[in-house]
Amino acid sequence: MTERSFLLLHGLAHHRPPGHWQYWLADRLRARGERVLYPGLPFEEDPRYDEWREALHWLLLQVGQGECVVICNSLACLLWMRFAADRSADERPVDRLLLVSPPDSPQVPDKAASFRLDRVEGAAVRASVRSRIRIACSDADPYNPGGAERQYAADLAAEVDIIRGAGHLGPIEGYGPWPSIEAWCLDPAERLVPNFT
Repeated sequence: MTERSFLLLHGLAHHRPPGHWQYWLADRLRARGERVLYPGLPFEEDPRYDEWREALHWLLLQVGQGECVVICNSLACLLWMRFAADRSADERPVDRLLLVSPPDSPQVPDKAASFRLDRVEGAAVRASVRSRIRIACSDADPYNPGGAERQYAADLAAEVDIIRGAGHLGPIEGYGPWPSIEAWCLDPAERLVPNFT
């Protein structure tokens, strides 16, 4: 059986809090025997793209040659989009990519300005993933008031799950435990759905 790894990349000032869905998801996947990398990226309060990009390079080397599923939250979505545009030949594509709550560049705080995109390099992002790209977003995200679906889905040829009225999809909106994201990790045909109906 081919080894499978999940790489969880966090957003600005994240510090991997236990109440966040990424922390919950890492625990759930590890309990199932999955290999999970959920690192703290450098200078979380004052991040710089070059440092996060370097960390991502070494994390992808740790993943090795098995199946790799990458789950980006918030600022890490822009990290991945910028990384894809300058990915080197030795940085192989991953198997699946999930972008949760990708922000609009003008909404990114000045202290993280190095992550802002001049434009989305759709072909590069698509080439960084062997199989599927999925976006999970809210229609009421203060960091992307125009909507991540409208902004990114077409360029990335991404499947999209819109969670109505769920803000930035964090603990404050009730996204600590999130069963459907665990289900998607195990089966890419699963859809991400609200925690509350």
